[in-house]
Amino acid sequence: MKWQTTQQLKQLLGKLVKYPSISGSKAEVLLAQYVAAQLSELDYFRENNELVQLHSTGDGRYFVTALVKRNEYIRDTIILVSHFDVVDVQDYGAWKDVAFSPEELTKLFYKHQERLPSEVQADLQEGEWIFGRGVMDMKSGLALHMSLIEQACAGKFSGNLLLLTVPDEEVNSMGMRAAVPALLEMAEKYGLAYKLVLNSEPMFTRYPGDQTNYIYTGSIGKVLPGFYCYGKETHVGEPLAGLNANFMASQITNEFELNTDFCEVFGEEISPPPTNLLQMDLKEDYSVQIPHRAVTLFNLFLQQKSMDEVTGALVELAKRTARRIEERYHHQATRFAQLEKSTSRALSVNVLTFAELRHRAVEMVGLEAVEQLEQTILTNKKKKDERERTIQFVDRLAILCKDLAPMIVLFYAPPYYPAVNSSDDPLVKHVVERLQQHASKKHGVKIVQQHYFGGISDLSYVGLQQPFSSLRALTANMPMWKRGYNLPLEALKKLNVPVLNAGPVGRDAHQWTERLNVPLAFETMKELLEYTIQEVFSK
Repeated sequence: MKWQTTQQLKQLLGKLVKYPSISGSKAEVLLAQYVAAQLSELDYFRENNELVQLHSTGDGRYFVTALVKRNEYIRDTIILVSHFDVVDVQDYGAWKDVAFSPEELTKLFYKHQERLPSEVQADLQEGEWIFGRGVMDMKSGLALHMSLIEQACAGKFSGNLLLLTVPDEEVNSMGMRAAVPALLEMAEKYGLAYKLVLNSEPMFTRYPGDQTNYIYTGSIGKVLPGFYCYGKETHVGEPLAGLNANFMASQITNEFELNTDFCEVFGEEISPPPTNLLQMDLKEDYSVQIPHRAVTLFNLFLQQKSMDEVTGALVELAKRTARRIEERYHHQATRFAQLEKSTSRALSVNVLTFAELRHRAVEMVGLEAVEQLEQTILTNKKKKDERERTIQFVDRLAILCKDLAPMIVLFYAPPYYPAVNSSDDPLVKHVVERLQQHASKKHGVKIVQQHYFGGISDLSYVGLQQPFSSLRALTANMPMWKRGYNLPLEALKKLNVPVLNAGPVGRDAHQWTERLNVPLAFETMKELLEYTIQEVFSK
């Protein structure tokens, strides 16, 4: 047994972190191969080598599966989900070169504690912590799952375990989206009945200083609404003859940023408010023409609301903002006209969805011309990500329909994470209750249930809790839908497995102070995961 003791798991974690598997990097591919190779060395897989597989995601990357079958007659199976990609390390500054060397970085941080934030210093005084990119999010979870697979190979559990570890969770979840059809194929091929998808993303704090230990019976949803603003071009010497798109975008951001009207409340849990992820004008070169095209893009979390409700609320926000832009323009134009002893002109801002904009473009130039324009964008050899291509789609169509300007166009950009919640599932309720009792009795640890994991996770793609019809408002207004971005909706509907997230205690995901509490991860949580699996199979 090579992944069972705390020291063994710490060493395994160090080896996993050594691969700088930033999403989209070569190391992301190499780490998938390393994990598959390590699992293949276990005696069980030496005898059943076809049960460890590297699966292509279709873009040069791979996800890994490793299935341990108790025997040919047992169908009950738990899927262990993790991801092995990480975010970049620019935030480490002078320590960037050792961000993927946990042992070295940890020694440096213990040696230079005075250079760390006070809350990090406090943690160092109270426990055994290890630092480095990915130690918390989420290579410690992968290490724990490899440990569980090793135990399953030795015959510890009465059911089947299927390890699934994927790339690209931090960007577009290409790995998990590609894995869904593969999971259905494996269920058919090997006679598996999936009882639970168990993720081990780390616990996330709900507020600064939060020391609560959480278990999650769902995962929060996420959508990326964007607002494209087309004003009116003019020379800076005649600003009131046009409308600056940067001004329009800033008014939307002022209205939408941290707007708690868009927070959802479920029980005692409240989703974080929306926040801006991108805002820019689309002017390519400097000139004294005002920027008349701009865009702003937001992160919006979801729990229970349908996409129809969300889209309706966003359109109303855009309309309110359009009226405020008109009022602000009229106020300033009137004051300027008084100074100039001239007459001000009126201004009206249209609000459309992307679907309405595309429909208008088709009316103007025909479907064939619009589709040809879209194909040109898709085949552009300049490397652009899904967000950039989305903005380009909207921009090109808006230029065709410039007679509608000034206008605000609502659209959605990838990725989309459906909200998932298994809090009412009988098996999940039973397991959570027993686990809470066990953790308190055996470890003196209080575990609090949360209905939604707040850090966004691939659990969003193990089922579909909304009807297809409710997604039309999303798909119709997402320019990249079925043009490079898609969800396997039919497969998601068929998969539909209850979810649970139980992971280690860590701090500061996506920050240079990212760290993991080693004893709580590789002793306490390891035993709790073993107990969870046994409870699922016994139930």
